[in-house]
Amino acid sequence: MSTTPAPAPLLIACALGIEHLALRMGDRGGAGGPVTVLRTGMGSRAAERSVARVLAGQPLAGAAVLATGFCAGLAPGMHPGDLVVAEETRDPRGNVPCLGTELLVKELVRTVPGRTVHTGPLIGSDHVVRGPERSDLLATGAIAVDMESAATLLSAVQAGERPVAAVRVVVDAPEHELVRIGTVRGGISAFRVLRSVLPAFFEWHRSLLLPRR
Repeated sequence: MSTTPAPAPLLIACALGIEHLALRMGDRGGAGGPVTVLRTGMGSRAAERSVARVLAGQPLAGAAVLATGFCAGLAPGMHPGDLVVAEETRDPRGNVPCLGTELLVKELVRTVPGRTVHTGPLIGSDHVVRGPERSDLLATGAIAVDMESAATLLSAVQAGERPVAAVRVVVDAPEHELVRIGTVRGGISAFRVLRSVLPAFFEWHRSLLLPRR
């Protein structure tokens, strides 16, 4: 007698308490399988440690991993509340290609209408990027920067082959620089967008469960 395999789990990783709060407020169910939202803590080392720890044991050993939260936009014309879907994440230790970018863009446009969605490389940094440093990073081809996505995805693929993706919400940009990234007051538009994105993540997750032809 055959049994149906359990749906593959999904691990959604964010760094900050405010990001975790937005995701919890937006969770109305609807994922294709079990979902865990992990707050890793701020910075690449914290993200790497937290993701490696939860993927080391059941039930998340085979989970798909999606990194999310806030980011800094690098390109002129970006605004708080814009979305960034990574084609790949980059840091000095290596680049990690993302899966399902086109599907995520499509679902985000549908789920959060009126918001601009940017696609391109997402680069990691060990500090909050400000001023002229944005131009230097933009010159590398990256369109946005954050402190955890690259480490999260690198840690995920080092723990085993799996689908990975990264979706970030712009909280500050060249013409809209915040005094401190991640604050509720300055990032209220980004908070509201992040609160709304889970249905798109769940559609991405469901697509991974479909039979391949």
